[in-house]
Formats: sequence, structure tokens, C-alpha cells
Amino acid sequence: MPVRDEAWPAGTPCWVDCQVDDPAKAGEFYAELFGWDVVGGGEESGGYLMAFKAGQPVAGVGPKPEAGVPSVWTTYFAVADADAAAAQVRAAGGSMLVPPFDVMEFGRMFVAADPAGAPFAVWEARAHNGAAVHNEHGAYVWNDLQTGDYEAAKTFYAQVFGFALTEFDDDAMRYATLTPPDRAEAVAGINDDTRNGTAPDHPYWLTWFQFDGLDDGLTRAAELGANVLLPAQDGPFGRMAILAAPQGELFALLDPAPKP
Repeated sequence: MPVRDEAWPAGTPCWVDCQVDDPAKAGEFYAELFGWDVVGGGEESGGYLMAFKAGQPVAGVGPKPEAGVPSVWTTYFAVADADAAAAQVRAAGGSMLVPPFDVMEFGRMFVAADPAGAPFAVWEARAHNGAAVHNEHGAYVWNDLQTGDYEAAKTFYAQVFGFALTEFDDDAMRYATLTPPDRAEAVAGINDDTRNGTAPDHPYWLTWFQFDGLDDGLTRAAELGANVLLPAQDGPFGRMAILAAPQGELFALLDPAPKP
């Protein structure tokens, strides 16, 4: 199992967590589905739970910032300087939902929204680098923005993070992959949801978790109380599905296709 033990390069999705009404119940759901060990949740951490896979951090589960807001998974992008990144977000037309603040000795972060309202977070690593396990069963493998404002999203994220964009456009989909400066591989994507007529009322970043044996995973998720929103289907990158967890947060599963 490859383990990352240093900070992620700037612009890379480095962490994911969900905010729900009942973090303990959500932790039980994901522990059963992905085989995570979920610990924490005490007053000293504000009720925040950490999920581990083979002893390495993989994701977080925490309480909602306020009652009544939807349950969500949040994508965190690595940055070298959270305050400088916040200024870039504002300059590009985004807004601060939670201004930069220190998370004890672990790092500095903020939560923002792009011009269309899709929330995301930024992480400046200190004692906590982010996810140490990725791109394997039970860990996140991809993150993409589901939006009806595709052109504005491309402009915004390129301006904030310096992404180079590679576009794919055909009758079925319009999609852009995002590659940070000084990196050769794409790390995230933007999906034009107007192409298939499913543009969400509120755009959002979708977290994809790798699940080897996806059909069995969907059966197990349903047994645990999840709803399958997009049934399993084969795509260019593997077999995929989208679900809503028992508390409503959306996430996706991907069983990657073998690499040629």
C-alpha cells in the first residue's frame, strides 16, 4: 500500500471530509462500507472523527457548521499559503464561507464558494499533510465539480490554482481535467451537467472513492441505508455509480478499469 508522508503539491485535492447531523452514525456507515477505523469525536476535536485505513489517515467526518444545512462531502485543495489563496479566491469572484483559521497545530484552512456557489476548502499543511492513502480500495480516487456554469468554473479554478485545462467534448459529455503547475497528471475535473440535462440547483464537488467489486459495494451500501442515485454503469475509466448516504451526502464509487 503506497503511503504519502509529506504535504501534497499545491492545487492537488489533499483531503476529504463530510459534515453531517450525526457524525458517529456516519462514521459507522463508512466504516462498514470501506473497512475504515473511525476514531475521535471528543470535545477537544469539536466532535470531528478521523478515518484510518491500515493505520493511515484517509478522510474525516464532522458535525455540520450549523443546523439545517445539507449533509455534504467537502474537497480540500492543498496550498502553500492559505491567506494568499483566500485573496486569490476573492479576486477571482469567489466568496469566503469560513475565513482562514488555524486548526490547532495541524494546519490552516478556509472554506470558500466559487462564483456559482459550489463550496470547497483549502488546506495549508503543518502537522497534518492530508490523506496518506489514496487511489486504492476504500480511499478517494478522484474529485470533480458538478456544475451548470461550466465556462465560469473553468476560468475561476484556473485563476485561483493555476490549473492547465484539458477538455473533452462530445455528444455525451463536456468535461475538463485540471492539472496543477509543474505536474504532468490531472488531479481533478469539471463536468458540464447541462450537457445531459442534470445540472444541479446547487453545484457541488463530488468525491469518488475506489471500490473494487463495485456491484457488491452497491448491494452493501443499500443494506447499510444508502440510496443508489446513478446505478452501476461502465465508462471510459471503469465501472461507476453515485449514491446518497443515509444522512443525504452524495458520494461516488469507481471500480477502475485495468490500465492498458
